[in-house]
Amino acid sequence: MPYFTYDTSVLISRGLTDLRGMPRKFLLSAIVLMELMASARDRSQRKVYEQMFRVYGADNTLIVPDADDWLLASKILFSLTHFRRGVQRGRLKPLPPGASQRMALDVLIAVSARRRKAIVVTENWHDFRLIQRYCNASIVRASEFF
Repeated sequence: MPYFTYDTSVLISRGLTDLRGMPRKFLLSAIVLMELMASARDRSQRKVYEQMFRVYGADNTLIVPDADDWLLASKILFSLTHFRRGVQRGRLKPLPPGASQRMALDVLIAVSARRRKAIVVTENWHDFRLIQRYCNASIVRASEFF
């Protein structure tokens, strides 16, 4: 089985909060961990996620975007914006609050997973399919993975 990582949507929807017992081929995205830490219910849960950051970082199973990932992500976001402009006949309608930030984080997850040759398992199929048009990240629906 190839390496894989979960998008935040999978961890939340499937209640996968214990990151210590993940399968051997699992890689944890630092972006996903950031999102989990930001939404932690309390300090103790945040500290558990901080510990996971150190554990996964120490054994090289933490996917951290590098400079090339950031550059590729910016190109993909540019392309997605121009695609939207074309679909909307030149006029960009405002996105819902937080949508552009969520897309930026999803793009970073996809491009950094691609570099590590990991499949992204997601519940957020639509956005990752859009991202996949501009980089050949491997993605799979969570419903097909589990």
